[in-house]
Amino acid sequence: MDEFRLVEKLMGSAFELTIRDHDKTRAEALLAEGRDEIKRLENLLTEFDKSSFTSLINANAGEKSVQVNDEVYQLIQRCIGLSNLTQGAFDITVGPLKKLYNFKNEQFIFPEKSAVRKTLLSVGFKYISLLPDNHIFLKKKGMYISFAAIGKGYAADKVKKLWIEKGVAHGVINASGDLTVIGEKTDERPWQIGIANPDNAQDILCFLPIQNASVATSGDYEQFFMRAGTRYAHTLDPRTGKPVSGIKSVTVVGPGAELCDALATGVFVMGVEVGLHFINQLPQTHCLIINDKNEVFHSRNLNFKYAEK
Repeated sequence: MDEFRLVEKLMGSAFELTIRDHDKTRAEALLAEGRDEIKRLENLLTEFDKSSFTSLINANAGEKSVQVNDEVYQLIQRCIGLSNLTQGAFDITVGPLKKLYNFKNEQFIFPEKSAVRKTLLSVGFKYISLLPDNHIFLKKKGMYISFAAIGKGYAADKVKKLWIEKGVAHGVINASGDLTVIGEKTDERPWQIGIANPDNAQDILCFLPIQNASVATSGDYEQFFMRAGTRYAHTLDPRTGKPVSGIKSVTVVGPGAELCDALATGVFVMGVEVGLHFINQLPQTHCLIINDKNEVFHSRNLNFKYAEK
């Protein structure tokens, strides 16, 4: 059995699709179908095309509702459910806050508290109205939604479903390090997922063996700044408008990529103690957290091993 790959930039990220199969022609056709499905979803969910449902919803914030298709309506419905589950730590309306910050500026200055307070008035999943007949309404002017923290996971789940329906037994959808796997690498060995050292992406800290599952990581890596000895991440707490501190990375393992994507962001915002307690309540879901002192914490029953040095 051979491995066949397709690598392409999609949804602003490097996607690598892999299928293990005996038939090269069949594998390459399925890889192309997977790529086309991701492109379809990118066009559907993008904020950068004025004709997309996302852009139309945002353009009409505070004014009128927009009718969307079933797929987008149900995705937004699930996003609201995930916001409720994480008590607001994951929120697709956080975008206006991000405009206040420039994390790549070495002379970083916190925005004025009054600006954060004002912007928070147009942030919050509770201001998204799900109306009859697939209508979505953002209640506040200046609000907008973005699927940046969940779109790649949703796309990976859709490709996995497509491939399984067509008989793929061994495959991987890799969205810039967030992975979804089908089956095992071989009939005897699971896929081994390396978790990078947050201070050096080339250095593997530990390995997670997974099969028929997804892994998503939220980390500050290069997108952080230091102030008064505290390291702040580019991830913002949608409830306070402040950048998160105390954590370098969160990796979540679970049955679906969309869920893992959202939970990795949510746990990053929650912090180590609350995040671990939260994940331990969820079935078939695990996490590994590295704090700003490079200490490693993990949820109950997580199967992993440290890389040999």
